Amino acid sequence: MNKSCIIIAGPTAVGKTAISLQLAKGFSTQIISADSRQCFRELNIGVAKPDWLELESIFHYFINSHAIMDSVTAADFEKYALTSVREIFKDNDTAIMVGGTGLYIKAFSEGLDLIPQTPQETRTEIISKYNVLGIDWLSNELKAKDPDYFNKGEMGNPQRMMRALEVIMSTGKSILSFQTHKKGSRNFNVIKIGLELPREDLYNSINNRVDAMITAGLVNEVERLIPFRKLNALQTVGYSELFDYFDQKTSLAEAVSLIKQHTRNYAKRQMTWFKKDKEMNWFPPDINIIKDFLNNESAK
Repeated sequence: MNKSCIIIAGPTAVGKTAISLQLAKGFSTQIISADSRQCFRELNIGVAKPDWLELESIFHYFINSHAIMDSVTAADFEKYALTSVREIFKDNDTAIMVGGTGLYIKAFSEGLDLIPQTPQETRTEIISKYNVLGIDWLSNELKAKDPDYFNKGEMGNPQRMMRALEVIMSTGKSILSFQTHKKGSRNFNVIKIGLELPREDLYNSINNRVDAMITAGLVNEVERLIPFRKLNALQTVGYSELFDYFDQKTSLAEAVSLIKQHTRNYAKRQMTWFKKDKEMNWFPPDINIIKDFLNNESAK
C-alpha cells in the first residue's frame, strides 16, 4: 500500500486542530505540526497549541521541539518534517500534517528553491536596524534596493522582508530571481485538504479565540517573555501588541482589538497563499465530508 501524508491547511481559527486530531485517531497515526510558532516551548496560549490532553492522546512532531532562542527556517522544517514522516511511515501507512504556515507546507511537499548563503553579519545588521527603525525602514530599503520584491513579494511580513533584503545586499540579485518554482519529488503521496469558512464566521471565530486567549492568561504569558521580546520567535501577532501594552503605548482593550484585527489580516494572507495551490482540496471543517473525500481518494 502506498504511503500517504494528509495535510490539513487553512487560516488560523478555522478548525484545523480538531479535524487533524479526529483523522489521526481514525488512522491510528501521529501528527506533524506545520506551524512556525507552535514549535517553541515558551509560547503556548498565544500560538493556540493543542492542550496537554490532546498532546497526550496523539503525539505531535514539531510542537515544543525548539526554544525561542533557536533560529528555525523553512529549510530546517523541511528536513525535520521529512525525517518525522519517515518515522511515522515505519509503523503507519498514513501520516497527518496540520498547520497554517504555507511556506513550511510548500517546503515539505515539494522542496524549496536554493537561495545562496548570506553573511551572518549582514543579517545581524538588518535585524538590529529593524528592531530600532521598524517595518517602515524595511519597506523603504526594499523599495530602493529591490523594487521587484517591493512590488511582488510578501510586504507586511517582516521575516520575509528581512530575508529579501539580506539576499539583495549580499548577492546583488532579488530573492525572486532564485525562486524557480520547480517542484521536488516525494516518494509518498501528498493529499492536501484546505479548510475554509464564510468570512463572517471565520472572523467571529478569530475574535472569540482571542477573547478566550485573554481569559486563559495570555497577558501573563507575554509579560513573562518581555526579556526575550527582540527574538525573532516573538515577532508575531498576539505578542507584539501586548508588548506595546506593557510599554504603555496602548490600553489593554486597544491591544486586544489590535490582536483581533492583525489576526484577521493574517488569516486573509493565509487564504491568499493557499488558494494559489492548485492541489488543495477545499472543504468546510466537517469531519464527515472530509472522510468521504478521503474514502473516495483511496478507492481510486
